[in-house]
Amino acid sequence: MPTPDIVLRFVLMLIPLLFAVTLHEVAHGYAALRFGDQTAKMAGRLSLNPVKHLDPFGSLLLPALLIFTGSPILFGYAKPVPVNFHNLRNPELGTLVVSIAGVAVNLVCAVISGFAYQAVMLLSQQTGTGPVLMIIAQMLFAFTFINVILAIFNLIPIPPLDGSKVLSVLLPPNAREAYERISPYGIIILVVLLMSGALGALIRNIVGPVTQFLLGR
Repeated sequence: MPTPDIVLRFVLMLIPLLFAVTLHEVAHGYAALRFGDQTAKMAGRLSLNPVKHLDPFGSLLLPALLIFTGSPILFGYAKPVPVNFHNLRNPELGTLVVSIAGVAVNLVCAVISGFAYQAVMLLSQQTGTGPVLMIIAQMLFAFTFINVILAIFNLIPIPPLDGSKVLSVLLPPNAREAYERISPYGIIILVVLLMSGALGALIRNIVGPVTQFLLGR
């Protein structure tokens, strides 16, 4: 049976995770709307209500499994916002902006929450550490960490991650066609990298230092 400490940790990390993945997906949909594609808007996905973006496994079961097993890395995802790239004005620029929008929003959130965490910790040193301040600090810590993970992970140029669309747009036509042939095998490649430890090493060596810097540690 889960202990109260684990349940509290689950709540304090799940809430920031849900908002981080929600902001990531809404950013994709809003960027697509700005370039002329209303698919996400018509589907009601330009909402900051996390419930509209929940994926039962990626938003709840996977994070719960990682937290309750004591994993040092928390990860999750929401239902991808539907985007019809054929509707975009200036397709190449539109695809680039839409693809990078989620990552950009996660990075902005990480910077803001990191500085907010530092401010809360400074306030706690001056006024004393109360339970409310500590809860706020823990959630800001988690929000910073999760947003950095989402940004770095999604920049990996392997389908279906955002980085693959960015790379595809930047490649010359012949190379792009060859690169896009790996799309059906993207998930398999990611799983292999994860099981080999290469993905974990990448996340640790980049996410860790970036997060520590933003948190002022």
